[in-house]
Amino acid sequence: MNRQDYTFTSESVSEGHPDKVCDRISDAILDAFLSEEPEARVACETFATTDRVVIGGEVGLSDPERLSVYLDRVEAIARDCIRDIGYEQDKFHHATCEVTNLLHRQSAHIAQGVDASNSKEEGAGDQGIMFGYAVRETPELMPAPIHYAHAILKRLAEARKSGAEPTLRPDAKSQISLRYENGKPVEVTSIVLSTQHESEDQSSDDIRAIVEPYIREVLPDGWLTEATEWWVNPTGTFVIGGPDGDAGLTGRKIIVDTYGGAAPHGGGAFSGKDPTKVDRSAAYAARYLAKNVVAAGMAERCLIQLSYAIGVSKPLSVYADTFGTGEVDPSAIERAVAKVMDLSPRGIREHLDLNRPIYSRTAAYGHFGRAPEEDGGFSWERTDLTEALKAAV
Repeated sequence: MNRQDYTFTSESVSEGHPDKVCDRISDAILDAFLSEEPEARVACETFATTDRVVIGGEVGLSDPERLSVYLDRVEAIARDCIRDIGYEQDKFHHATCEVTNLLHRQSAHIAQGVDASNSKEEGAGDQGIMFGYAVRETPELMPAPIHYAHAILKRLAEARKSGAEPTLRPDAKSQISLRYENGKPVEVTSIVLSTQHESEDQSSDDIRAIVEPYIREVLPDGWLTEATEWWVNPTGTFVIGGPDGDAGLTGRKIIVDTYGGAAPHGGGAFSGKDPTKVDRSAAYAARYLAKNVVAAGMAERCLIQLSYAIGVSKPLSVYADTFGTGEVDPSAIERAVAKVMDLSPRGIREHLDLNRPIYSRTAAYGHFGRAPEEDGGFSWERTDLTEALKAAV
């Protein structure tokens, strides 16, 4: 039997967190290549530390001779990302940090396994397992702890960038512990917020006075109580932040990117990978399917797992779990999702229209639980499969 009364915690990190700076640069470079060639193959990794950004990985274009032209733009893309995030500090500044570009042509051996040919369909870019999850805890069908941890940091970033809170700086982390009663979130038992700030003269109490109104604005009424524990900048001064305070690397915040630990993660990171990489595209597809199952009223909670082998088109397995909340047997859901969506790498890309420059916006505040956008961003958050799933079941 599923537990009904418990406390669960999730964390988020801001766009200025060192790892998220790297995710943003990697995804911005991916977007640049997809803008020029929608079928471009990109695997881009970024490392950032004091005064330095290093970019590496591989790129495949239909005309390899054009690669050097596009690689010349990489440094400017990285600097634009750093500037937009807001870094202008002495030891990490968008205009003065050293940018090293080590991107190169994609391995021919990887390409031959993925590319379609006369004798085979396009295969998955790697082996692996991918999970999607949805739960009726928020209107976005996301677990409440990670949803509100993201929302707090996003709101603080808006206040910082608008000039409303000029002493806040880009690097920040949040953490929320929610008490559940009868399976529903009812109370914040503790909140942790660490945010970089301007001056060593600002105390933890000063920072709490700045951030508390925004936190209260974001959280549902009644969740903050007299018993809620507040930990705002608990170590004290937090002036040195970003890659100058701690090195960053693409793909190190995969639980922040997904469900905050409320559901499994297959292991693969998302940022910097084009949608032939099932680490990314199949995780989006699994979320899309799980969300539509819940939106269709088939379950209160749904987990979908997909698995793939490199170079193989169809998924090796489809697994569904509704944690005892289902109106439909999970095996029927497994059959239904395979009927209503082509789960080959190309089928996923075409169904969700993923060969677009829509990825920079995913790099912070979660890949899931976001509103679908008119240009195709967050297409995996649509709930347009509900009727097809009902019919298939």
